[in-house]
Amino acid sequence: MLASANFYQNFDITWGDGRGQILNSGELLTLSLDKASGSGLQSKNEYLFGKIDMQLKLVPGNSAGTVTAYYLKSEGSAWDEIDFEFLGNLSGDPYTLHTNVFSQGKGGREQQFHLWFDPTADFHTYSILWNPQRIIFYVDGTPIREFKNSESVGVPYLKSQPMRIYSSLWNADDWATRGGLIKTDWSRAPFTASYRKYNAINACVWSSSSGTSSCNSNSDNSNSWLSEELDNTSQQRLNWVRKNYMIYDYCKDTKRFPQGLPAECAVNKSP
Repeated sequence: MLASANFYQNFDITWGDGRGQILNSGELLTLSLDKASGSGLQSKNEYLFGKIDMQLKLVPGNSAGTVTAYYLKSEGSAWDEIDFEFLGNLSGDPYTLHTNVFSQGKGGREQQFHLWFDPTADFHTYSILWNPQRIIFYVDGTPIREFKNSESVGVPYLKSQPMRIYSSLWNADDWATRGGLIKTDWSRAPFTASYRKYNAINACVWSSSSGTSSCNSNSDNSNSWLSEELDNTSQQRLNWVRKNYMIYDYCKDTKRFPQGLPAECAVNKSP
């Protein structure tokens, strides 16, 4: 099976009036933003659980005010969502990687990080593992966040709503950089983010017409990711990232939650 899938076969550019482009025979996709509009894409398939990789190279130089979002999301008003958002910054200042998890329309589970490399200089792999027990966010194979199934404490988990993959590049200078203090410098436009090596081989494709998943019919060992968890080495890597690169954790924001932290924080406790 191909190690990475073709963008023509797997994605539609859904908005941006030509600002999104598929290049190199379907191996490269770019999204761009100018003062008139950003652009976005979505996967043709929906997935119910999966391990999904995408390589991104973010907007270089002065990217203040721009947001590059890469996420999974279901339909409807009580939607589920798993987010990577990359908040741009002035030249030389680090991007902020903003993560969030929504279950049944409720989010507010933000954790933010700086990266240990320049994400504009080259492509890096951003991955989501989503199985019935946990969601793990990875950067270049290093786990940065784990969100465990917390149904035992009454928190809905993302387990019944199939989701599509989306990405967009848009202007959010009312909040993205230093809380909106730094505005987008349109003289630098167009801003461009690049994508390659999308991989969803280890993902359960959902058929809405039959209401079934491709994993139901596939009982071989290739679905080991469905029960995957962090081993000791990965847990140490996760702790290293959180100690050195995490800049915000809603589970430590007692001012925001004076009545007590959200229930899942106890389940997702980390050092």
